[in-house]
Amino acid sequence: MNYKIFTSESVAAGHPDKICDQISDAILDAALTKDPNAHTGIETLVTADHVILAGEVKVKDDVTINYEEIARNVIKDLGYTNQEFGFNYKAKIDTLIHQQSREIAAGVDIGGAGDQGMMFGFATNETKTFMPTPVAIAHSLTEGLDKLREDKVLGYLYPDGKSEVSVSYKANKPKNVENVILAVAAKSSAEVAQIKEDLFRLLINPTLDKFGFKIQKDKVLVNGTGWKWTTPGPASDTGVTGRKIIVDTYGGFARAGGGCFSGKDPTKVDRSATYAARYIAKNIVAANLADKVEVQIAYVIGQLQPIAKDIETFGSEKKPHRVIEDFAWKLLDLSVPGIINGLDLRKPIYRETARYGHFGRDSFPWEHIKNSR
Repeated sequence: MNYKIFTSESVAAGHPDKICDQISDAILDAALTKDPNAHTGIETLVTADHVILAGEVKVKDDVTINYEEIARNVIKDLGYTNQEFGFNYKAKIDTLIHQQSREIAAGVDIGGAGDQGMMFGFATNETKTFMPTPVAIAHSLTEGLDKLREDKVLGYLYPDGKSEVSVSYKANKPKNVENVILAVAAKSSAEVAQIKEDLFRLLINPTLDKFGFKIQKDKVLVNGTGWKWTTPGPASDTGVTGRKIIVDTYGGFARAGGGCFSGKDPTKVDRSATYAARYIAKNIVAANLADKVEVQIAYVIGQLQPIAKDIETFGSEKKPHRVIEDFAWKLLDLSVPGIINGLDLRKPIYRETARYGHFGRDSFPWEHIKNSR
């Protein structure tokens, strides 16, 4: 990477697209809780006072799932309880979920991939979480913004928001945070100037301090239009599952594969193989074999093993490439069952992945460091 400045963004848990991702993954979690071998492909759409659930599910015959109840609980949990928002947990819900097609199930049931595609994983030693600095800071800001609302530290905040962070680089190392952008939904009684003052003191400074940076207030912008934002969520902006794949991964710092994650069970390699690629990339960097690593894996539907795999170190390798490959490909069996079992992916852990990124948090099994040198 030769960018002098790189910008990444994140969105709050109550962002419309993230509402959809969390509903889709909450349905997946419910299915896995009742049937660890469940298959799902769930899409959610939210708009003004309306939710549409669609997709496919395969579970044991004696399993029932209350899709509507799951969706309402997620929406309520995210703070959409105010009728004035034009969207809340009492919204109309249409459920259009059907059984998984036999053609897909035929390949998946014998351990094959649930779809074709190419997946990428990435890691860098820029941060303690092995994530690129811009997206790591952006996620920390939106998570902190949500916490200020949930803990009622700033009682005027509403459940929606965005962050954007620009970081300057010198010799491929992060040098400074050049600007911080926040979009914040809040009560009409809160003035934009006061919101900026509060967030600069309670959110931005503490967050940047954790990463070893500082910023002047004139480099911070809150609500770029200069206007108040008083209608959060789907009444202002329709949301759909899977529209935040760059937010979900590396903030644009690495290549993106062909599909999103949320709503998909781990037989879908869009999800599980991307987790596997991150696991391998992170372990390579943690073992000090390279400073920066991208791993690519490719699959075809119905087949157990990848059809291709490779590693890019961007000239940052500290050992010969054959040594890195020998280390990497021993970390995890990259067959579909091998990934699912090796990373223990049949557990209901997925709703939590659907906010603040799927990578960079040690609570997820693909973030564990297996070997070090």
